[in-house]
Amino acid sequence: MQNFLIDGYDWLRALHVISVIFWMAGMAYLPRLFVYHRESEIGSDKSETFKVMERRLLRGIINPAMISTFLFGILMLIAVPDWLSQPWMHVKLTLVVLMTALHGMFARWRKQFERDERPYTSRFFRIVNEGPPVLVVFIVILVVVKPF
Repeated sequence: MQNFLIDGYDWLRALHVISVIFWMAGMAYLPRLFVYHRESEIGSDKSETFKVMERRLLRGIINPAMISTFLFGILMLIAVPDWLSQPWMHVKLTLVVLMTALHGMFARWRKQFERDERPYTSRFFRIVNEGPPVLVVFIVILVVVKPF
């Protein structure tokens, strides 16, 4: 199987990058929706529209993109197992775990909004909105530059 994966490595890498792009696009947009949702009146048409948008974004784009990112990433690690001994990969995977935890928090907050709960301020969600871009910058630098 490893030879098959090595032969198709360029395809795995392309599919992994495409998946990451979709995952990060959703992860950048969802907290922005939370900002606007937080500022809308509970029960309003606007609030109900945000519920639909948030659910569709998470279930239709972000979750499938995360799953495919993991799938293609794991297949690439099977094709090139030596990467698991590299320090840059350890840091990268740690950052991916943090991104996944943030994804889980976003899913939890979406459910709270769906129940008309508003646990945090719009300012909080504006700050949280910076998390995915910051993490992805470091992840990309680690993968491309391999600084250590």
